[in-house]
Order: sequence, then C-alpha cells, then structure tokens
Amino acid sequence: MRRVAITGMGTVNALGRDVPSTFEAMREGRCGIGPLDFRDVDRLAVRIGGQVRDWEPETYFNRQQIVLYDKFTQFTLLAAREAVGQSGLVFDGELGLRAGVVLGTAAGGMNTWDENYRTVYEEGKNRVHPFVVPKLMNNAAASHLSMEYGLMGPSFTVATACASSNHAMGMAFNMVRSGAATVMLTGGSEAMLCFGGVKAWEGLRVMSKDACRPFSATRNGMVQGEGAGVFVFEDWEHAVARGADILAEVVGFSMSADAQDIVMPSAIGAERTITGAMLDAHMRPEEFGYINAHGTGTAANDKTECAAVAHAFGHHADRLMISSTKSMHGHLIGGTGAVELLACIMALRDGIIAPTIGYEEPDPECALDVVPNEAREAKVGAVLSNAFAFGGLNAVIALRKA
Repeated sequence: MRRVAITGMGTVNALGRDVPSTFEAMREGRCGIGPLDFRDVDRLAVRIGGQVRDWEPETYFNRQQIVLYDKFTQFTLLAAREAVGQSGLVFDGELGLRAGVVLGTAAGGMNTWDENYRTVYEEGKNRVHPFVVPKLMNNAAASHLSMEYGLMGPSFTVATACASSNHAMGMAFNMVRSGAATVMLTGGSEAMLCFGGVKAWEGLRVMSKDACRPFSATRNGMVQGEGAGVFVFEDWEHAVARGADILAEVVGFSMSADAQDIVMPSAIGAERTITGAMLDAHMRPEEFGYINAHGTGTAANDKTECAAVAHAFGHHADRLMISSTKSMHGHLIGGTGAVELLACIMALRDGIIAPTIGYEEPDPECALDVVPNEAREAKVGAVLSNAFAFGGLNAVIALRKA
C-alpha cells in the first residue's frame, strides 16, 4: 500500500478566501458568523450564518462560466486554484490519466434550485434556463474541476449529508493508497445559505438564532455556513521525486453506519469509527494529540461525540485537545469536513490548535479539553477529523505530521 501525501490546500469560507487568511482567523479565534444577507431573509426565524460576504463571481469567472456555475461550484473552483497552485502540479500526459476528483456536497446547486423555483412558482414563468440541470446537479463541481485541469481518472461526488467531505477525502485516500490513482483532488463544498436552504433547516428546530457554542452548557443549536475546501492527495513517492512540499500525511480512514435513527447520533457508531481510523493508521491512541470535532453545538451531537471520544481513547482522552471550528465558520454541511481538515493541518505544521469559541459554561457531559475561546500552541504528531451525519453515517480521517 502506498503512502499518501497532501501537497496542496485551498479554501473559500466565512473566515477567508484563501488558506492564509483562514489560518489567521483561526489563530485569532475570530468569528465569521454574522447577519445573513440575501433575498427574503426577513421571512426567516434564523437570520445568522457563516456567509461568504460580498461574493462577486464576476471577479473570478467570465459570463459564460457563471451561467454554468452554481455558487457551490464557484467556491470549489476557486479553492482548487489555490490548492493546485500550491502543489505545483501540471496534469499533462500520463499524469492527467492517473489523476481524478472526489468531492463531497449535501445539496449541490441549492441556489439554482431556489432561484428557479421562484421563477416558476412565484413569478409564474413557464420556462427556465436550459442549463439549470447541469448547473444544479451534485456532480457539477467535480465535473467542472476535472475539465478545468484535464483530470481523466476517477471523478465523482459523494453525498452523505454532514459527512460528505470526509467520505470523499477517505475515498480519495484509498484510491491513491491502492495505486488506482497517482493524484486526487478532493474535499467538498456547500452553498445552502439562501432562503430555501435556511427555511428547510429551520424546520428541524436545531438552529441557533444567536451563536454556535459547541460543548458549552449554554449552547442552543447549530449555525449554517458555506464555502469549500479542496486538497491535493498525492502518492508519497511521486511527491518526493518531484521535490514537493508535503503538508501532512494521510494515514487512516474509517466509515460506518449506525443503522438506528435518521437524525439521532449513536455514541457506539462514532466510537467504532474513531477506533477504526486509528487501527487503519496502525497507530495507538496515545500517538494522537488533537481531534477536530464534529461539534455542531447541539446537545445530541456534543454529548454523543464526547462520550465516543472518551470511550475510544480511555485514559488518554484527558490528554487530548478537541475543538470545534464550526464555532467560527459555521456548519458547511457537506463541505464542512474539508474546511475543518485545514485546522488539522495547521495543528500539525504550525503547532497551533484552533479554539472552540463562544464557550461559556462547562458541561459535565462534555468534560474534555475543548480548547475554549483561545488558540493554543502545542506540538502534535497526529490528529483526527470527525464527521457524523444525519442518517447515522460516520467518517473519520487520520493525519500525521510529514
């Protein structure tokens, strides 16, 4: 089995439109959550989110491209430009045949759905643009990314709600590790912050109206975000041979299904997946120093995840740092794991642990070191990134310092 290196990373999210600005915000514990700004927001009960402010697609794409690109695709392509640029790869000749794309998203072109439902139902028009279907389909971002760089290997999209990005990155990891591909662009994106997207989530009654406070006794729900994260996963020997700067090593991945409830998480399922990622990495619990938690800020998720971590790590759980960056950038649903992997790489490379901001009061059922409110300097050799989705779908990735 081949080793897998990360040689590029890129992002667009509420904290920044590139990796350096996102890292700076995470180090400062800055909150990207604020008042939402889009059509009919006054009809919503929840009016906050981790929105990418002042987004003007004309800055990055021409008119012909914008006709084809929903916002989730736009976010993906911009993040990919940063990641591929950092990697230094050019996908010509044999490499183009040995490279592919696996991305995660839950809703795909939600903005396109929203706009065209208005066109038909609210405005009473009988026709929509002929490119509506290719614009809204969940695989649009993956397909456009493959065309942008001439990636002719395996290319597809994974949709597993809040675990979509972790499942996608796990699939990409396994493809490179097995030798099925030399390079995979992977990660995920989401752009659900529109009237229809937020209104649908309001119906679940799990949304906060003021802030995301994971693990705090005063938490009152999750907050949605939007954006993308894209990474270059590359065969280790290929990366070394060309002198690439290796950002981190992907060493393990595990996934499971609770097979119990469509919305309530299972501590047993989460624990099995955490343990599975460590076993896949052939590493002991004591070798891990940080976990980027799923940490949504809902009572059901936070308590379940803390119980799972405590059981999976035993006595070492008291020495672990575990934080939720959703407190800063919001919950990007299918794209969230990709943005959160950035915090894992920052921990490994820079020795900076991103905080859980908004923390006010300890919760006895979340009695772990949640890195409250302020970033922390700490040397860690290995980290985990957790994702636990509606449908009882769990995906955990393990990284090691390069």
